[in-house]
Amino acid sequence: MEFEPVIGLEIHAQLLTDAKIFCGCSSKFGAAPNTHTCPVCLGMPGVLPVLNRKVVEFMMKMALATHCVINRECNFARKNYFYPDLPKGYQISQYAHPPAEHGWVEVELDGGKKRIGITRIHMEEDAGKLMHDEHNPASYVDLNRTGVPLIEIVSEPDIRSAEEAAAYLRCLHEILVYLEICDGNMEEGSFRCDANVSLRQRGTEPFGIRAELKNMNSFRNVQRALEYEIKRQQYVLEGGGQVVQETRLWDDTAGVTHSMRSKEEAHDYRYFPDPDLVPVVIDNAWIEEIRKEQPELPLEKRERFMREYQIPAYDAGVLTATPATASFYEATVASFPTINPKAAKAASNWITGDLMKMLNEDKKDFTASPIPPRAIAELIQIIDDGTISGKMAKDVVEEMYKSGKPPGEIVKEKGLVQITDEGALTKTVAGILEKNPEQVAQYRAGKEKVFGFFIGQVMKATGGKANPQLINDLLKKMLAGDR
Repeated sequence: MEFEPVIGLEIHAQLLTDAKIFCGCSSKFGAAPNTHTCPVCLGMPGVLPVLNRKVVEFMMKMALATHCVINRECNFARKNYFYPDLPKGYQISQYAHPPAEHGWVEVELDGGKKRIGITRIHMEEDAGKLMHDEHNPASYVDLNRTGVPLIEIVSEPDIRSAEEAAAYLRCLHEILVYLEICDGNMEEGSFRCDANVSLRQRGTEPFGIRAELKNMNSFRNVQRALEYEIKRQQYVLEGGGQVVQETRLWDDTAGVTHSMRSKEEAHDYRYFPDPDLVPVVIDNAWIEEIRKEQPELPLEKRERFMREYQIPAYDAGVLTATPATASFYEATVASFPTINPKAAKAASNWITGDLMKMLNEDKKDFTASPIPPRAIAELIQIIDDGTISGKMAKDVVEEMYKSGKPPGEIVKEKGLVQITDEGALTKTVAGILEKNPEQVAQYRAGKEKVFGFFIGQVMKATGGKANPQLINDLLKKMLAGDR
């Protein structure tokens, strides 16, 4: 029997507002425990929540970017459950009347593109955080995160593989970061994902019994967890067993999922409208105001880079992975006197190669690059005009990164100007051929690998400063002989 996975993802994105969703406390990460709290977010008696307008605007930005229908009116509800990090005994969320629904995104896969539906996007407050003491039988509660604004993005069960799930997750992550409404930091919990996965016999309509997966804190772990869970469920079904509806935790170290709790039916959260919050009314004028502020999104930018700069799809994907990388690339290309495909591709190579490698090693992004875009453009120009070779440029770019100096200044200081004098190089090549008659005879007898030996000898004799193309041409001409 052939099985087909059916996967749906629930993503929680922490919004980059200065204050929490219903009070004025700071929403910044990393403060000392329980210092970003007040009577409102702690749920003290007699206090009233006041909605942060910026949260609604950020939700609308994501709704427009994912082609959702924005409902003109939505309500907040109380989601009731009891846990030590939930001081009120309920979470303010949205249930029956979400603000946005019926959306979709298009993800890029090896086989092309696929549209994945979005059921709904709604706003809610975050809970606190439990910290468990490894040495004592105690847990501590940090309520700084309580009341931090979230949007929850619920997909349709349109995903059919772990690879598709990872692509969908990356797509939403890119959009959130481009909109500047979420920093996307999975390690700090500002971008979190739960997955529902089930198997059904291929070709049938009814869904199988699903398991919910939690505790996946990276794109790779989401993919690994889903791959494991699909295999686990397949093993159970092929053995004649039945999958249990439950919540399972992903163990990154062991590479397996563990049962956390059974979940025969969905939790009865006893949702009811929050009596302290009035309905949110969104008019057309407000939607259009937000629409005008929307930036160019990653997929649109990738397609434009390929069309405008004539770079390959892979390059465009890497360059548009973050807004900072894309902006750096465009600023580099704009620094050329004229934009042409050769220069645009060279800029891509240097940015996604040497510079990105050095920035990653220092855990920096392109906003903190010690090399400005115009310096990369200058480096490419002095390679093109023959001042230095591509090999020399590797050393130059490392020095640029360390010192912040422009490439022209470094080339002069280190005496790296490439030798392009054909007369001088002809004498050098002739001398090397004269000293190595055995290798000359081998080459002329058809042993072409010896050619690399001569290149190396010329480079050694010139301190690596000889123009490689000129050396190549001279050697071929002078070695032709009686061959």
